[in-house]
Amino acid sequence: MDFLSRLFGRAAQGEPVVVVSGLPRSGTSMMMKMLEAGGLSVLTDGERVADVDNPKGYYEVERVKNLEKETDKSYVREARGKVLKVISFLLKFLPDDNDYRIIFMRRDLNEVLASQNKMLKHRAESGGTADDKAMTEHYLNHLASIRVLARKKDNWQVLEVRYDETVKDAKSVARQINQFLGGKLDEAKMTEAVDAELYRNRKDKLAKG
Repeated sequence: MDFLSRLFGRAAQGEPVVVVSGLPRSGTSMMMKMLEAGGLSVLTDGERVADVDNPKGYYEVERVKNLEKETDKSYVREARGKVLKVISFLLKFLPDDNDYRIIFMRRDLNEVLASQNKMLKHRAESGGTADDKAMTEHYLNHLASIRVLARKKDNWQVLEVRYDETVKDAKSVARQINQFLGGKLDEAKMTEAVDAELYRNRKDKLAKG
Protein backbone atom coordinates (compact mmCIF):
# COMPACT_ATOMS: atom_id res chain seq x y z
CA MET A 1 0.00 0.00 0.00
CA ASP A 2 1.50 3.34 -1.07
CA PHE A 3 1.54 6.56 0.99
CA LEU A 4 -1.58 8.13 -0.58
CA SER A 5 -3.60 4.95 -0.10
CA ARG A 6 -2.65 4.84 3.55
CA LEU A 7 -3.40 8.54 3.98
CA PHE A 8 -6.88 8.42 2.44
CA GLY A 9 -7.59 5.09 4.08
CA ARG A 10 -7.00 6.63 7.51
CA ALA A 11 -9.13 9.64 6.68
CA ALA A 12 -12.03 7.32 5.86
CA GLN A 13 -11.69 5.73 9.29
CA GLY A 14 -12.66 8.95 11.05
CA GLU A 15 -11.39 9.95 14.46
CA PRO A 16 -8.92 7.59 16.11
CA VAL A 17 -9.86 5.27 18.94
CA VAL A 18 -7.89 6.24 22.03
CA VAL A 19 -6.78 3.02 23.71
CA VAL A 20 -5.38 2.77 27.23
CA SER A 21 -3.39 -0.43 27.60
CA GLY A 22 -0.72 -2.17 29.65
CA LEU A 23 -0.30 -5.16 31.91
CA PRO A 24 -2.90 -5.75 34.62
CA ARG A 25 -2.15 -3.48 37.61
CA SER A 26 0.07 -1.13 35.60
CA GLY A 27 -1.98 2.03 36.10
CA THR A 28 -4.50 1.75 33.26
CA SER A 29 -7.47 2.71 35.45
CA MET A 30 -5.62 5.78 36.68
CA MET A 31 -4.97 6.80 33.09
CA MET A 32 -8.63 6.31 32.18
CA LYS A 33 -9.52 8.61 35.08
CA MET A 34 -7.04 11.23 33.85
CA LEU A 35 -8.42 11.19 30.32
CA GLU A 36 -11.98 11.43 31.56
CA ALA A 37 -11.05 14.39 33.75
CA GLY A 38 -9.30 15.96 30.77
CA GLY A 39 -12.50 16.00 28.77
CA LEU A 40 -12.57 12.78 26.76
CA SER A 41 -15.53 10.40 26.77
CA VAL A 42 -14.54 7.02 28.19
CA LEU A 43 -16.39 3.81 27.38
CA THR A 44 -17.36 1.66 30.35
CA ASP A 45 -20.31 -0.64 31.03
CA GLY A 46 -20.02 -0.43 34.81
CA GLU A 47 -20.11 -4.21 35.24
CA ARG A 48 -16.86 -4.28 37.19
CA VAL A 49 -17.46 -2.00 40.14
CA ALA A 50 -14.91 -0.19 42.30
CA ASP A 51 -13.35 -2.23 45.11
CA VAL A 52 -10.46 -2.14 47.57
CA ASP A 53 -7.93 -2.71 44.76
CA ASN A 54 -9.36 0.01 42.51
CA PRO A 55 -11.40 2.34 44.74
CA LYS A 56 -12.00 4.78 41.86
CA GLY A 57 -13.23 2.18 39.41
CA TYR A 58 -11.91 -0.01 36.60
CA TYR A 59 -13.34 1.78 33.53
CA GLU A 60 -13.82 -1.44 31.60
CA VAL A 61 -16.12 -2.78 28.89
CA GLU A 62 -16.68 -6.46 29.58
CA ARG A 63 -17.08 -7.34 25.93
CA VAL A 64 -13.52 -6.26 25.17
CA LYS A 65 -12.30 -9.35 27.04
CA ASN A 66 -13.68 -11.43 24.14
CA LEU A 67 -11.72 -9.63 21.41
CA GLU A 68 -9.67 -12.76 20.70
CA LYS A 69 -12.73 -14.93 20.09
CA GLU A 70 -15.29 -12.61 18.51
CA THR A 71 -15.55 -12.33 14.75
CA ASP A 72 -17.82 -9.26 14.79
CA LYS A 73 -15.75 -6.45 16.29
CA SER A 74 -17.64 -3.61 14.65
CA TYR A 75 -18.62 -2.28 18.09
CA VAL A 76 -15.06 -0.98 18.49
CA ARG A 77 -15.96 1.75 15.97
CA GLU A 78 -18.20 3.26 18.63
CA ALA A 79 -14.99 4.22 20.45
CA ARG A 80 -13.82 6.54 17.66
CA GLY A 81 -13.07 9.85 19.32
CA LYS A 82 -13.44 8.17 22.72
CA VAL A 83 -11.34 6.09 25.10
CA LEU A 84 -11.38 2.31 25.40
CA LYS A 85 -9.39 0.23 27.87
CA VAL A 86 -7.78 -2.87 26.32
CA ILE A 87 -5.41 -5.13 28.25
CA SER A 88 -2.05 -5.51 26.51
CA PHE A 89 -2.57 -9.21 25.71
CA LEU A 90 -5.59 -8.30 23.56
CA LEU A 91 -4.10 -5.42 21.56
CA LYS A 92 -3.18 -7.69 18.64
CA PHE A 93 -6.86 -8.60 18.23
CA LEU A 94 -8.06 -5.03 17.65
CA PRO A 95 -9.78 -4.72 14.25
CA ASP A 96 -7.73 -2.98 11.57
CA ASP A 97 -10.55 -0.73 10.35
CA ASN A 98 -9.77 1.93 12.95
CA ASP A 99 -6.95 4.35 13.61
CA TYR A 100 -5.54 3.96 17.14
CA ARG A 101 -3.75 6.25 19.57
CA ILE A 102 -2.49 3.90 22.24
CA ILE A 103 -1.35 5.09 25.65
CA PHE A 104 0.64 2.18 26.99
CA MET A 105 1.26 2.12 30.74
CA ARG A 106 4.61 0.82 31.94
CA ARG A 107 5.30 -0.09 35.56
CA ASP A 108 8.12 -1.80 37.45
CA LEU A 109 7.40 -5.52 37.10
CA ASN A 110 8.05 -6.23 40.78
CA GLU A 111 5.34 -3.70 41.60
CA VAL A 112 3.00 -5.22 39.02
CA LEU A 113 3.43 -8.72 40.46
CA ALA A 114 3.05 -7.51 44.04
CA SER A 115 -0.16 -5.71 43.15
CA GLN A 116 -1.52 -8.69 41.22
CA ASN A 117 -0.74 -11.06 44.09
CA LYS A 118 -2.40 -8.75 46.58
CA MET A 119 -5.51 -8.58 44.41
CA LEU A 120 -5.67 -12.38 44.23
CA LYS A 121 -5.35 -12.52 48.00
CA HIS A 122 -8.23 -10.07 48.42
CA ARG A 123 -10.35 -12.30 46.20
CA ALA A 124 -9.23 -15.45 47.99
CA GLU A 125 -7.85 -16.79 44.70
CA SER A 126 -4.66 -18.75 44.24
CA GLY A 127 -2.12 -19.10 41.47
CA GLY A 128 -0.53 -15.67 41.51
CA THR A 129 2.51 -16.29 43.67
CA ALA A 130 3.79 -19.59 42.27
CA ASP A 131 6.78 -18.29 40.34
CA ASP A 132 7.32 -14.56 40.08
CA LYS A 133 10.61 -15.08 38.24
CA ALA A 134 8.87 -17.02 35.46
CA MET A 135 6.10 -14.42 35.28
CA THR A 136 8.66 -11.62 35.02
CA GLU A 137 10.32 -13.34 32.05
CA HIS A 138 6.93 -13.93 30.45
CA TYR A 139 5.96 -10.28 30.85
CA LEU A 140 9.28 -9.05 29.47
CA ASN A 141 8.85 -11.18 26.36
CA HIS A 142 5.27 -10.02 25.98
CA LEU A 143 6.18 -6.33 26.27
CA ALA A 144 8.92 -6.79 23.68
CA SER A 145 6.41 -8.41 21.31
CA ILE A 146 4.06 -5.43 21.69
CA ARG A 147 6.82 -3.05 20.62
CA VAL A 148 7.56 -5.20 17.56
CA LEU A 149 3.86 -5.32 16.66
CA ALA A 150 3.50 -1.55 17.04
CA ARG A 151 6.25 -0.97 14.48
CA LYS A 152 4.33 -3.08 11.97
CA LYS A 153 0.98 -1.35 12.41
CA ASP A 154 0.43 1.68 10.16
CA ASN A 155 -2.78 2.54 12.04
CA TRP A 156 -1.16 2.55 15.51
CA GLN A 157 0.56 5.43 17.25
CA VAL A 158 1.88 4.49 20.68
CA LEU A 159 2.92 6.61 23.64
CA GLU A 160 4.53 4.77 26.54
CA VAL A 161 3.83 6.31 29.94
CA ARG A 162 5.47 5.23 33.18
CA TYR A 163 3.21 4.81 36.17
CA ASP A 164 5.74 6.05 38.74
CA GLU A 165 6.56 9.16 36.68
CA THR A 166 2.85 9.94 36.36
CA VAL A 167 2.40 9.86 40.12
CA LYS A 168 5.59 11.85 40.71
CA ASP A 169 5.02 14.52 38.07
CA ALA A 170 1.44 14.30 36.82
CA LYS A 171 1.59 17.79 35.33
CA SER A 172 4.39 16.93 32.91
CA VAL A 173 2.80 13.63 31.94
CA ALA A 174 -0.56 15.33 31.36
CA ARG A 175 1.15 17.78 29.00
CA GLN A 176 2.83 14.94 27.13
CA ILE A 177 -0.44 13.05 26.73
CA ASN A 178 -2.30 16.15 25.63
CA GLN A 179 0.24 16.80 22.90
CA PHE A 180 0.00 13.16 21.78
CA LEU A 181 -3.80 13.39 21.51
CA GLY A 182 -4.03 16.74 19.74
CA GLY A 183 -3.78 19.41 22.45
CA LYS A 184 -7.44 19.87 23.42
CA LEU A 185 -7.46 18.30 26.89
CA ASP A 186 -7.65 20.08 30.26
CA GLU A 187 -4.20 19.36 31.66
CA ALA A 188 -4.97 20.89 35.08
CA LYS A 189 -7.90 18.55 35.64
CA MET A 190 -5.88 15.61 34.39
CA THR A 191 -3.22 16.42 36.95
CA GLU A 192 -5.76 16.69 39.75
CA ALA A 193 -7.13 13.25 38.90
CA VAL A 194 -3.91 11.51 39.97
CA ASP A 195 -4.13 10.24 43.55
CA ALA A 196 -0.64 9.47 44.86
CA GLU A 197 -2.12 7.68 47.88
CA LEU A 198 -3.22 4.84 45.60
CA TYR A 199 0.42 4.09 44.71
CA ARG A 200 0.58 1.37 47.36
CA ASN A 201 3.02 -1.21 46.01
CA ARG A 202 6.18 0.84 45.59
CA LYS A 203 9.42 -0.91 44.71
CA ASP A 204 11.34 0.84 47.50
CA LYS A 205 8.91 -0.55 50.08
CA LEU A 206 8.91 -3.98 48.44
CA ALA A 207 12.70 -4.12 48.72
CA LYS A 208 12.50 -3.44 52.45
CA GLY A 209 9.78 -6.04 52.89
